[in-house]
Amino acid sequence: MDRTFHQTDLSNHSFLVTGGAGFIGGHIAEYLLKNKAGKVRVLDNMANGFKSNLDILGQYDHFEFMEGDIRNLETCRKACEGIDYVSHQAALGSVPRSIKEPYLTNDVNVGGFVNMLKAAVENKIKQFVYASSSSVYGDEPTLPKKEERVGNCLSPYAVSKKTNELYADVFSRVYGLPLLGFRYFNIFGPRQDPDGPYAAVIPLFVKALMNQTPPFINGDGGQTRDFTFVENAVQINIKGMLTDNEEARNRVYNVAIGENYSVNYLFEAIRDYLKININPTYRDPREGDIRNSLADISLAKELLGYEPTTKFETGLIKTIEYFKNLYAAKT
Repeated sequence: MDRTFHQTDLSNHSFLVTGGAGFIGGHIAEYLLKNKAGKVRVLDNMANGFKSNLDILGQYDHFEFMEGDIRNLETCRKACEGIDYVSHQAALGSVPRSIKEPYLTNDVNVGGFVNMLKAAVENKIKQFVYASSSSVYGDEPTLPKKEERVGNCLSPYAVSKKTNELYADVFSRVYGLPLLGFRYFNIFGPRQDPDGPYAAVIPLFVKALMNQTPPFINGDGGQTRDFTFVENAVQINIKGMLTDNEEARNRVYNVAIGENYSVNYLFEAIRDYLKININPTYRDPREGDIRNSLADISLAKELLGYEPTTKFETGLIKTIEYFKNLYAAKT
């Protein structure tokens, strides 16, 4: 990513990225380091993080790694010491995993989040941004999704992210902590986890096709998503941490492109690009999944100057090429 999303000199500022060894957090930390931030500390317990991401970050000066768990308040306090801005990406993702493990999801995503908020208040963090999720829209059927209109949550994961937003609102009003939340819509891109039971759909499709294996599609494949390239998530985090627009603070924002595509279309686009003629295998829909998703991103544009820089097709090609090369190197 060579685009610049800030105008401030970052060399005088220190940043903490929780979950910075993971997918989105790793890209955020890398952006800050590339742009000569004074200090970038990553806190990660390596449950979902990757040493390969730390290797990338470790090439830069001013990088610090702290192995630890956000469920420990003292760890959060130490992580926030000497820090100006926090980008909180650490969480236990995946709707299916949350249905299987609701207690663990709550423990990490809610308990850990409150620990981070308390530590941020104690350390007088200047601005705190955090990852929410489009899952908070639940069964609200209206498209496009607007921030003020949410439905009933459909999974423990959605509940955990909605609870984050409620706690953020309280901490902003009671403790004066400036907070901005980002409802991510299906973020994808290079370095996303391609393995394990909760791997993301795009690397799964690429891997299956390259192995000449029919990939699975949950349901009929007609469900739509506002697939959002990771560079756009990096942009909103940088602009959110550094904004001095008082009106922009203590809100949640949709982070997306504002276009949606079906899972069938996604599969066909990958298959056509790879020139591999294999059909998918359809199976039962996933419990807790939203049928259609499309974001209204006008609030982020208006208050944060957010403008998607990489659209779906361009981001998809970059992502396919990354995983194609990754899998080719392994064979």
